[in-house]
Formats: sequence, C-alpha cells, structure tokens
Amino acid sequence: MTAVASHNIVKTFGDIVALDGVSVEFEEGIVYGLLGPNGAGKTTLIRVLATLLKPDSGSATVAGVDVIADPVGARHKIGLAGQSAAVDEFLTGRENVEMVGRLYNLSKEEAKTRATDVLEAINLTDAADRKVGTYSGGMRRRLDLAASMVGRPQILFLDEPTTGIDPGSRLDLWDLIEDLVAGGTTLLLTTQYLDEADRLADRIGVINHGKLIAEGTSNELKDQLGGDVVEIHVDEQDRAAAADVLTGIAGSEPVAERLSLSIPAPEGSKTLTAVVRELDAAAIEPRDIALRKPTLDDVFLTLTGHKAEAKPEEPAETGRRRR
Repeated sequence: MTAVASHNIVKTFGDIVALDGVSVEFEEGIVYGLLGPNGAGKTTLIRVLATLLKPDSGSATVAGVDVIADPVGARHKIGLAGQSAAVDEFLTGRENVEMVGRLYNLSKEEAKTRATDVLEAINLTDAADRKVGTYSGGMRRRLDLAASMVGRPQILFLDEPTTGIDPGSRLDLWDLIEDLVAGGTTLLLTTQYLDEADRLADRIGVINHGKLIAEGTSNELKDQLGGDVVEIHVDEQDRAAAADVLTGIAGSEPVAERLSLSIPAPEGSKTLTAVVRELDAAAIEPRDIALRKPTLDDVFLTLTGHKAEAKPEEPAETGRRRR
C-alpha cells in the first residue's frame, strides 16, 4: 500500500519557488531518504506533507488521507520530529511525552503507559524524571523523537534528526530508526549525512532547486555514475595541471574537493592506468591515487554541484527565484 504520495506540489514564498512540481511516492514499511543541498526544498516538502503548509497547487496523501482536504485526519496518521527539538525545558522528559500523548487525544492513563514505553525504547528511562533543561543535545533529540512516536503514527517524518548531535547519539538514533521500521513504521527522512542515507534509506530521492532530480536505491544512484571512480591527491602547486590531465581523460572537469580530484572510471583499471601515464608525462607526482567504488557523496556532487553540508535549512529562503 502507498504510504506517501505527492503529485506536482508547488509552493512559493513571495518570489522564491521552494517546490517546483515535486512528485514523490513510496510504499509502507520503508525508510525513504530525501537528500538535497541547503535550501533545496526538503523541509518545505515535509511541512506540506505534515499539513503545516498548504501548497499553492498539487495534491498529496499520507496513509491514504488527503492532506489538503482532510488535514485533521492526516494528523492522526503521522508523527513529526523537526530540525530543532520541540521540548519544554521546564518539564521533565516524561511530562513532555505525556503532554504530547494527550494532544493526540490519548487518555491520561494511556498517555502515561505510552510515555513509559517510548522512553524505554529510546534509552531515556533513567533520565525520564529529570527536567529537560539538564539534558544534552543528543538526549533532547531522542526525547523529541519519543514525543513524535507516542501517538503510534503510521508514518513518521524525521527532518534532519541527527544534525548537531554527537556521534554516539547518532548511532543510537540509527538503531532506533531501524527498530521502528522493523516494527512496521514508515519513515520519511531528510538528511545531509550521506552515510546516514546509505545505511538507513531503502529508497532515496534527490531534490535541488525545488525539483526532484533523481530517485532510486543507493546502489541504483551510484550505478548512474557509470562504475568506478579514480581519485587522486596532489600538492596544491600541481592541482591545476592535474585537473587539466583528468579533464583530458574524462572529457569533463573532475570533481574537486579540498584534498582530492576525481573522475569516473568507466573502464576501471584501464582508466587508472591512463591517469598514471598522463600524470607521469606531465611530471606530476600524486601523493595518492586510487580506484574505488562511487559513494553517495559522488552522486550528490554530480547531481547537485554541491557537497552535502549538515546545516539547518531555512524554509523562507528555500528554492529558487521566479523568472
């Protein structure tokens, strides 16, 4: 059964086109990862699907409920954890979760029971009766996720849930997300950590300038690059000349990062050999050279022209200007 479906969603803020005809559809029981640079429109799409924003045009359903025609019905099907932990510092963790449970129209006793269950699931039982003002950033993110789970949503929207937390807490949240999906929850996850998408997402959509520009599994997206990648590291004084060599071999400019240059290697070791030969002919001695499989970072750079950066997305500045 289809969990989430959007069709030609358009959303503007003044002369900024945040979403420009976005259509996304995926089935129940998976993690759908939504990738894109800052300002691409990821958060805006989440807010439309979560009934927090009304689109200018287009349609969308969650769990079969029309988010525009029946937003109240849709809210009974979903949970949302945004980019910032929406918790009350003056309440305890348990009180925060119970309050959200009551907002889901759970009875007082059921809210208490569910709060206990989800706090245990996210390993916050020991801190449940402390005021949230004493929590670390990672604990607050986990508490926010607990609050989004208390109503037993069929579909959970997680907007960059691990941004700004420590590596240990990230791994804990990854484990929790995998447990949620194993228990039948469907997740839409936005992230700028490509390793996170690689591990968690069953399907991935890439959004840029308010448009969905690619979609598939992680391996399908990597395969679009045409096989292996040759990556070299050279001294700064040789960088421009090395880029010219790689451009001559690949027929297009290499992907440049701070410490490396890389090109597709459709012929694998033959391309690597050609790179070594041409660098030697140009009297360029690389610090390192390797033939490797493409990563989601390569996909992201190729599709968007940007390197992923884990910074909060400002919805009022998303998208592109109208022409």
